[in-house]
Amino acid sequence: MVQFLLRAAEADKQFRNTAAASVLLLVLLPGVVAAWSKSQPAGPVTVPELELEGGRKLLYEGSVNSEREVKTKRRFWGRLLDVVAGEPEYHALIAPYSVVTDSHNRIIVTDPGAAGIHIFDFAQHKYRFISRDKDIDGLYSPQCVAVDAADNIYVTDSYSGKIFFFDANGRFRRVIGSTKGEGYFKRATGIAVDSQSQRIYVTDTLRNQIWVLDMQGSVLQKIGAAGTSEGQFNFPTELRLDGQDLLVVDAMNFRVQVLDRSGKFEYAVGQMGDGLGYMFRPKGISRDSEGHLYVVEGLSGLVQVFDREGRLLYYFGQKGTGFGEFQLPAGLFIDRNDRVFVVDSYHRRVQIFQYFAPGQQAEGVQH
Repeated sequence: MVQFLLRAAEADKQFRNTAAASVLLLVLLPGVVAAWSKSQPAGPVTVPELELEGGRKLLYEGSVNSEREVKTKRRFWGRLLDVVAGEPEYHALIAPYSVVTDSHNRIIVTDPGAAGIHIFDFAQHKYRFISRDKDIDGLYSPQCVAVDAADNIYVTDSYSGKIFFFDANGRFRRVIGSTKGEGYFKRATGIAVDSQSQRIYVTDTLRNQIWVLDMQGSVLQKIGAAGTSEGQFNFPTELRLDGQDLLVVDAMNFRVQVLDRSGKFEYAVGQMGDGLGYMFRPKGISRDSEGHLYVVEGLSGLVQVFDREGRLLYYFGQKGTGFGEFQLPAGLFIDRNDRVFVVDSYHRRVQIFQYFAPGQQAEGVQH
């Protein structure tokens, strides 16, 4: 097992003063305001960093939990209006579940608690919230989210059994499937999109299957059945495509199965247990640029990282309220720059880390 060492680097809070109509506005810039763990003594604000063997690092970058964080650079008259009329009400995460980013580094988060989808665009200082209206019937409990090569957004709804399709601007286009009428899914949860082969993969948790659809929603194939053998499932939930591999959280078999895109079993990681290297409530999954498999353990508040042989390489997190700590973590996503996004559901935030493979400079990547 890779040994690790936690260390903290001091960081200062930053403030910006702006005068508006003789009123001093204090704008708190994004910063770190809590220690890595409860064991840290009171004192300077710290930035957690995980040092790994072989020159690898994992650095805490920040977190996001509301529209307000995106709109920190508001124009003068907007800030002046806040002084006179008070700040506007900002959308915030309530019970976030799944996260993904697109080619423009927008952070897209499903939120069953808010019955909607948050889109955070830090580069453009824009925010959008998608919720149910007369044109989007059935968006009650958005579960998992995926994007295709054109940044179109696909969201499963576990209650209505539908897949909602939005364009890159967040405009609703169409819906696939339903638990009513012809009925596709009993419980649509995980979703992954293969733009190259024009396929959509969806886990139906209650049917213990993965459905393979074309881009119009026609069923092409069903993968798996109820059971404990290779290629069988017991409440499959999360899905992730990585290269030629399809990663599947086989929740009640306490493992992650890795299949090829045709559904052929390759290998599995994990077994039941509540200690390090085991799984009891596996949630979000993803891979970094070195092919390491990250698995959220919802019960213990850990993210465990495994190699292809199922060996635990390292882990990070623990139960707690500080940055780098989680309570009921759920979704996880790693982008092309090895930024690691972890949905800290109970604390209504998405925490962001930067993984550095050997040879990379640990200078941090801003969201």
